[in-house]
Amino acid sequence: MYLDVIDMKTFYERPLGRVVRQTVGARIRNIWPDARGERILGLGYATPYLRPYLGTAERVMAGMPGPQGVVSWPPEGPNRAMLCLEHDLPLPDASVDRVLIVHGLDMSGDSQGALREVWRVLAPGGRLMVVVPNRRSLWSQLEYSPFGYGRPYSRGQLSALLRETRFAPKTREGALFLPPFRRRLFLRSARTWERVGARLWPAFAGVWIVEAEKQLYQSISTAEKKHASRIFRPVFATDGTPRESF
Repeated sequence: MYLDVIDMKTFYERPLGRVVRQTVGARIRNIWPDARGERILGLGYATPYLRPYLGTAERVMAGMPGPQGVVSWPPEGPNRAMLCLEHDLPLPDASVDRVLIVHGLDMSGDSQGALREVWRVLAPGGRLMVVVPNRRSLWSQLEYSPFGYGRPYSRGQLSALLRETRFAPKTREGALFLPPFRRRLFLRSARTWERVGARLWPAFAGVWIVEAEKQLYQSISTAEKKHASRIFRPVFATDGTPRESF
């Protein structure tokens, strides 16, 4: 279930949303410190985290799904936001170098289909970064933020989903150890919460941030191996002795 784009925009304009943008954005930039000369696509509602790349990337685009709606972005300069369908992005094959999904995969009704479309538009060796709510966190249980809607994931579930759709997870991090409360006391101590939480209770991060690389080749799954073992049987010669079937 997608939230309305106005609700997303309003959240990030409020104090709690600003803290979320700063905290999660710092982790994203730690993983992607430089995107000089690259083409970046943001999906879902990723615009709060795309701004740092406007000055250095070759191109920055923001695709917002139809059920959510779209707003012009950035406020200054040419518009870089577009309304799109998650299963039919208006981009050629292998046309972007990096894709950032925030408030997208957890809201999608068909996460596998959405990731397959991302795979299509990513260049060979391209990088995908996904931010989703952690199913064990308060952020996924309380509707104080967009992370309280949609489907939360465990880290293992997210990694498995990425592998199933031909992405190889490379970097996994947690963020938002701050409780999702609007009180100023909590907001002012956000950095302390992040530092202490990452050390003492990493499994309870508010969100998971996973970077993955596009794979051109995929290994055979366990189910496929079992199926193959049932197909390949010995071929017997006329004298009854086994003969190799290749």
